[in-house]
Amino acid sequence: MNDEIFPRTAAYHPDWIRAGVSGGANSLWLTEWLTDAMELRPDMRVLDLGCGRGASSVFLHREFGVQVWATDLWFDPGERAARARDAGVADAVFPIRADARALPFAPGFFDAVISIDSFLYYGTDDLYANYLAAFLRPGGALAIAGAGLTREIDGLPPEHLRDWWEPSMACLHSATWWRNHWRRSGVLDVDRADTMPDGWRRWLDWQHDVAPDNATEISALEQDRGEHLGYVRVIAHRNDTPTDPPIDRVEVAYESHPLLRGHPERHG
Repeated sequence: MNDEIFPRTAAYHPDWIRAGVSGGANSLWLTEWLTDAMELRPDMRVLDLGCGRGASSVFLHREFGVQVWATDLWFDPGERAARARDAGVADAVFPIRADARALPFAPGFFDAVISIDSFLYYGTDDLYANYLAAFLRPGGALAIAGAGLTREIDGLPPEHLRDWWEPSMACLHSATWWRNHWRRSGVLDVDRADTMPDGWRRWLDWQHDVAPDNATEISALEQDRGEHLGYVRVIAHRNDTPTDPPIDRVEVAYESHPLLRGHPERHG
């Protein structure tokens, strides 16, 4: 069934996919769904931000001919390099180790920034859209896909999710939340923000495939049945509004002044 939904992914060996993922989602399914709704052309410069072990980066080059800067903080870039080499794409997939909040790229360098199931860990910061947009050329695309909510949860999670829910899951949001979050930045125009049809089923399929013993998450998905949990996708482009320059230092010069009022300074 999923081969029909994700025909590009179906061409890749399941063992290769399992060996190259790093989290609770099939990164190729999400990348295929995301790129179905955006335009990528050969030789575009693409930042694959938070790419994990780099399966999505290989997919992006093979399917669209783009150049990919496969950037992640947690995972070894040497392993990503080996994966790209063995896939025959080492001349177009460039592994980088970098923090998403301290990227080593020139302003306006990228035609697109893509993030698969990782943006929620750093992109909820109110200042982050402005920071990241600076690396896009005007008109360049910012596109994310990953775990999220079908609708926002007000207050505590519902009872059937509480055994699985952890405090860090406060980063899960709906497509509507992301649309409003990016619009508030002033530098992004949102083209699409939606939820994968039956995304909870795809999430559940993947858990059964790679983590069948993960009873807590599987139970949460089965009980929720898409009421709250699913996959979200958001695509925007950088508009003409200038981004605020990052503040990475404040230059000051020390001036000596008396410490106390009404008393001569005492030294020694």
